[in-house]
Order: sequence, then C-alpha cells, then structure tokens
Amino acid sequence: MAQDAASHPGFTPMLLTLPSLTPSLALEVLPYGLTLHRLFVQADGKTHDILIGPEVPAEHLVQKYTNTIIGRYANRVPAGTHAVSRNGFSASFTAQHNESPGVSLHGGKTGFDLVPWEPLLDPSAAKLFTPAELQTLQSEVPASCIYTRVSEDGEEGYPGRLLVEVLVGLLQPQGPPAPGGEYNLGSVLLVYRAKLLDANTVTPVNLTQHWGFNLDASLQEGLSVKDHKLTIKAIGQHACVYTELLSAGSLAPVKGTHHEHSGKKIGDAFESGYDEFYVFSPRSTPAAPTRITEAEFTPALDLLKSAVDEQREAVVELASERSGLRLTFDTNQSGVQFYTNNFSTPEKTARKKIHGGSGAQGDGYDAGSAAFLEFHEPLAAWLHPETRGPSGSDTLLASGEVYNNVVRMDVWYRSPGL
Repeated sequence: MAQDAASHPGFTPMLLTLPSLTPSLALEVLPYGLTLHRLFVQADGKTHDILIGPEVPAEHLVQKYTNTIIGRYANRVPAGTHAVSRNGFSASFTAQHNESPGVSLHGGKTGFDLVPWEPLLDPSAAKLFTPAELQTLQSEVPASCIYTRVSEDGEEGYPGRLLVEVLVGLLQPQGPPAPGGEYNLGSVLLVYRAKLLDANTVTPVNLTQHWGFNLDASLQEGLSVKDHKLTIKAIGQHACVYTELLSAGSLAPVKGTHHEHSGKKIGDAFESGYDEFYVFSPRSTPAAPTRITEAEFTPALDLLKSAVDEQREAVVELASERSGLRLTFDTNQSGVQFYTNNFSTPEKTARKKIHGGSGAQGDGYDAGSAAFLEFHEPLAAWLHPETRGPSGSDTLLASGEVYNNVVRMDVWYRSPGL
C-alpha cells in the first residue's frame, strides 16, 4: 500500500458509543473511505465485532470494499460514455473501466472509498440537513457524526460538482423485550445526502455502504456464514449478463428458486455463493423520498424523525442461532446487493484478532465468510426502467434536488439457550 496514504490521519478511528459503562453498541469509523471499521455488540457479557475486516485500519487500502462507502455510483455499470437527462437538464459522462474493459465497478478507479472524508465537529455546519433535523439529531441520537466531501466535476468521469454529507449515528435500544426473551440492543443509522453545486446539470448518484457481516466470527468457532438465516423481501432478482455481472435490463422472479430468501440458511443451495441484486417487494407503508426538491427542503422539514422513532417492518433480516444475534434492516432504497465474499482468500487478506486471526496479511478470511448487504437502487437504472423498484428512482440527480438515502439497522439478541 502507498506509504503516504497509509499514514493519513483519516485512518485514526473515531469512536461512537451509546452512553453506558458497558454500551450495547459501539462503532469505530475511519474518515478515510468513510469506513465502518468495527461494530462492537455487547451481549450477555460477550463482546462481538460483527463486521469482518483487517485489524490494521490502513489495510483497508488493500482489502478493498470492506465496510467502506461506495460512490459516486455503486455496483456495476457499463464502461463508456452515456447521455443522461432529468428535469430538463442534460449531461454526458464516461464511466471509467476498472473491473474489466467493459465494466465500471463501484464508482471507478478512485471511488469514494479511496478518499478522505471530513468529519464535521460542529453539526450545524452541515448544509444538507435542515435545522429541524439537526434538532432531532441533538435530542434523539446520542452518538453521531456527519462526514462531508465535494466530488469535483469530472471525478471518475461523472459530471457536476457534488456535495455529499453522510450521517452515521447510533440509537438507543427501543421497546420491551420481544416474545421469547429477545432484546433490542440499539440501532445503526446511516443517512446519505447529496446535492449538485453546479446549475443546469444532472449526474448519476447511487451510494451505499459495502459492509460485511459475520454474527459468529467473534466466537472463534469457524468463519462461515452458511448457517446464518437470511430473509430478503424481494419481488425479483436482477437478470445479469453473467460474464460481467451487468444488468440485462430485466428482473427474474425469485419465488421457487434458491434466490428466495425467506429465513432459510444461506448455505442451503449455496452453489458458488451469492453476488446478486434483489429488488424489494412493494411496501405496505410509504418509505422516505429518495429525492427532495429545493422547494420542499425547508428549515422545518424533518425526515430524520421517522427514521429515529419508528421501527418499521424490516426488508432484510440476518440471524444466527449460534450467537443469538439478529439484524433487521429498513431503508428507502429499492433493493439490496447480497454478496458472500466469494473472491476472498486467506492468503490475500488479514483477519481481526477478535475473530481468531493474527491481524497479519496471509491469515485472512475465506470465501463465504461474510454476508455483505449493500442497500441501493438498481444497477444503471437510468438505462433499464423495467428494473426500477418501489422508489421508482432512475438514479439521476438534477440541479435543484437533494439525494436522500436512509438505512437503519436494528440489533437484537436472544440467549442461544432459550
């Protein structure tokens, strides 16, 4: 790894923790790549870190896409030049190939994961969160930080100067124990906002967190997630051109296939693992908007309040009987990319000591060692309207609009003996 980058102060962890002598949740965030380095969960006197990854923060430079932000555009789009238009504005951009000559992966050669982000020590300096939302943040989110950067016009071929702000927060446990003795341990809240600083233009935007979970790794009894149970409330799976994993512009039904994740073990019909995008079924209640007009973005607007106060019906659930941990996810995004770390090899990665590793390269994670759950809109949705999900988003952002992406993860625990 480059020595100057490895010594960057952005690899110094920032700790967010719930207020307690023994907090149920604590999160280490690296401003470089806006990386969620560790997510500690305290349950029954046991400390779990439920995110895989390297021991040394700077090794995220070589262990790429491990718990980092992804942008300006998540997942795979065809490399080359594209014309886009929205709200009467037009632009063109050239997606830079990196995975293969025909594919631009995760924003290009130097995506949002490979740049430092600035933590706003004073939340009132944020420009994409309203005064009403900052009041909610102060009163109801006990641990948080907003990170920001400007993606310049032409960065990785994308048009327009783009201001991006990301809220990372922890929420207190809510409600009484669930039936069967299951307890809520708190929540992680991620809110991504973006706005073009240039007038009369348009750009693709599709952000996500490329975080990989293993609910059993800290037990040090094996690293596979094949025994984890997964639920994805999906109506369809992206039909892809499998040689390059690009969208073919259609959805394949999941019902009756091994892509129907309805609480079964990940290892059932595992084949060669998963690297698929699933479009969610329509919601019973409306989700928060994915774009907000400037006219709607008033000082009194508060889209955080519902995300903080309400435990909505989950669209994804990941659970382990062995550790007793369960994660539930809600989002306003139309789908999730589910990836089982298929290309990981111990020789090329490092494993955290809490997961039984030495922390050194060469003592890493096998394929099948994590469930990556990346919430975003469908791949290249401006090219493939047939694949757009519940939000209807074409993943384009025009001047005069604010991008809004909300993900909430609730953490639950039931003693494995119950």
